[in-house]
Amino acid sequence: MKNAIKFFHYLLVIIFIVITIECNSQSDECIDREPVVAGSFYPENPAQLKTYLESLFAQSEYVKTYDNVLAVIVPHAGYVYSGKVAASGYNQIDPDKEYDNIFIIASSHRVMFNGASVYNLGDYITPLGKVAVNKELADKLIRENEIFVFNQDAHAAEHSLEVQLPFLQYKMNKDFQIVPIVTGTQTLGEIKKLAEVLLPYFNENNLFIVSTDFSHYPDYNNALIADKKTGDAILSNSVVNVINAINWNGSANFENLVTSLCGWPSVLTLLNITEKNPDIQVIHVDYQNSGDVSGDKSRVVGYHSIVFAKKKTQNMSQTKFILSDHEKQNLLEIARTTIVEYLEKGKTPVIDKSLITKAMETKCGAFVTLHKKGELRGCIGRFVADEPLYIIVQKMAVAAATEDSRFTVVKNEEMHDIDLEISVLTPLEKIESVDEIEMGRHGIYIKKGFSSGTFLPQVAIETGWTKEEFLGYCARNKAGIGWEGWKEADIYIYEALIFGEKEIINNK
Repeated sequence: MKNAIKFFHYLLVIIFIVITIECNSQSDECIDREPVVAGSFYPENPAQLKTYLESLFAQSEYVKTYDNVLAVIVPHAGYVYSGKVAASGYNQIDPDKEYDNIFIIASSHRVMFNGASVYNLGDYITPLGKVAVNKELADKLIRENEIFVFNQDAHAAEHSLEVQLPFLQYKMNKDFQIVPIVTGTQTLGEIKKLAEVLLPYFNENNLFIVSTDFSHYPDYNNALIADKKTGDAILSNSVVNVINAINWNGSANFENLVTSLCGWPSVLTLLNITEKNPDIQVIHVDYQNSGDVSGDKSRVVGYHSIVFAKKKTQNMSQTKFILSDHEKQNLLEIARTTIVEYLEKGKTPVIDKSLITKAMETKCGAFVTLHKKGELRGCIGRFVADEPLYIIVQKMAVAAATEDSRFTVVKNEEMHDIDLEISVLTPLEKIESVDEIEMGRHGIYIKKGFSSGTFLPQVAIETGWTKEEFLGYCARNKAGIGWEGWKEADIYIYEALIFGEKEIINNK
């Protein structure tokens, strides 16, 4: 009890506390919820909104190290500030999965009331169209559980739920329906009751989206400290640890800090569901704060994206992926043609679909590497398998030639001296011991907190490094966590099907 009192002393949530009247029954009239922050939090023009979302996803974190995503914590600020971090979170969702429901749990910023409100009068509208609400399930939650109500004011002007919808509309390839929930409670007891009601729905048939920002208004450096404290507590999948982290941040007396976690009721609802489930893994995806975007580091707001996924039950990397020599040649020709045309005309060429085989349409991560007279000239790739292989090869080819920060942009006249190499990746597999790494066969991906880095399998062969050097250089030079940082980091391995233009020429 003493700890809970201390918790509420430090948790200064940014809301206008207004007592409102609750309703437990649905009106016969269907009233769709119209957008209220389009034009302020995100573009209101549909074409501009799609273009903006495309740019956010292009900037976002693509690494996906897990399957069976059950929940994602994402921010809800204006897209200019938190959109990239939100897109990183949404990138972890399988866009082709047909969910029964997508539960969106947001916290009220404007009204306080008991329990949580479920919108059951109609659907949600955004500039991209209508988002269907499972009104039957919304009615059921309200009818059968006192902890759920319908509160018109909770939804009328609340941005934290609305801003999630365009991301889903852009990302999902299948039709979906939502259960829109806005929490109004400020008590741990009611949060636990909310979790008990939602627990049966927390499974692979449904997806939970939890909307929250992190620290509000400390300076940049203090935000990094506070947000890491809160983020690490969530990664531990413990309600008590999150409460303790918020208490710690409050006791630290960070100037201008008014909350460590504005959506704490929503986050704690999720953790009350997940913390006793041994099959859940919690993975950090991305972080930045508003100072990274605005340049004003005197008063910032922090943003994390975090994923809750079901642990793997089998070794996915044992599934072998095979490409014929003809398919390898086609992919290399796509990569070269794309780079040349992009450098000449500034646009990506349209691929002749007659060249595309079923294997080339498989969703695989891939890296494209450029060598000039034997020296590295550029290398960029993507782990996540969210697009067909030939599309990822096209995009990574352009990126390797123009976006590798270690090198200047490739010039067209250089292409005569450049050899291309493509590495098609298997899914990442977390290891418990570095003894599992087979040099030359496995690439490594090292992740510690918000830092990460990778080496492709061929790096070990090209350098002749020992395993310790392989790990040390990756930890220090790629992840930025020091030579021995890998010893306290999560390490993943993957394999790569590697082929290059020299190989294809020699095989002819």
